[in-house]
Amino acid sequence: MSQKIFLCSICNINSGTCNEDCKFCSQSVKYKADIERYKQKPMEQILEEARRLEALGALGFCLVTAQKGLDDKTLDFVCNVASTLKREVPRLRLIACNGTATLDQLNELKRSGVSAYNHNLETSREFYSQVCTTHPWEERFETCENVNRSGLKLVSGGIFGMGETHEDRLSMLHSLNELNPISVPLNFYHHNSALPLNPNPLSIDESLELITLARKIINKADRIMVAGGREIAFKDRQHEIFEAGANSIVIGNYLTTAGREAHTDLMMLQELGFEIAITPEDK
Repeated sequence: MSQKIFLCSICNINSGTCNEDCKFCSQSVKYKADIERYKQKPMEQILEEARRLEALGALGFCLVTAQKGLDDKTLDFVCNVASTLKREVPRLRLIACNGTATLDQLNELKRSGVSAYNHNLETSREFYSQVCTTHPWEERFETCENVNRSGLKLVSGGIFGMGETHEDRLSMLHSLNELNPISVPLNFYHHNSALPLNPNPLSIDESLELITLARKIINKADRIMVAGGREIAFKDRQHEIFEAGANSIVIGNYLTTAGREAHTDLMMLQELGFEIAITPEDK
């Protein structure tokens, strides 16, 4: 029986409006990166993206907002989008990614049809202040704990290649393991010249080893997902991520960068003999 690969997709429903200073993020207004910025994506456009990505095989659909956390206005918007999608595209498993969130806010998202919440630790507790000063790492960890308390599925991972040490990577992976996420998105820093970080120094072999390490340390997670930066980090060796331990990828575009053409990814999976997961329980 062939392994099943879980396809996830991202919808940036609010873009480039964040006041935080995360050095890895082009959505911060601080760095003035050349990206599209808008307060609320029209519902018709969100629905069109959801239907198109579902038709390509996406099972997860992540609703992302670019700000530190949820306020009342954003919560209402996300809940409205989620309830509409649940009615119109019921097969999609809705994931919300809206920054810092309280237990009450997460419960409201759950009532609106959201199944999981994505909040990444990004890096180790020790290194975090080197890439963000406007909010602490501990706040991220606390939001992840709130997700677990709410009964939503936790999706949490981080970014490799921001100048952290190998000890930092191990520290982050062990912290993630404490949180018991169902899915672990591994992002590989995609450099933007507007951002203050240096380009990602990791080689393809080093990046593959980090996938294997994540699979070994966070061994209870259903999915190790290779997300942002896949095309840059692995180039013509993207097929090797599955042998390294990944069983989930993001198809389509990312938040502010274009992903590989979806049909190319689907062809790769077919050539490798993989099936596409149809339900979240598929392994």
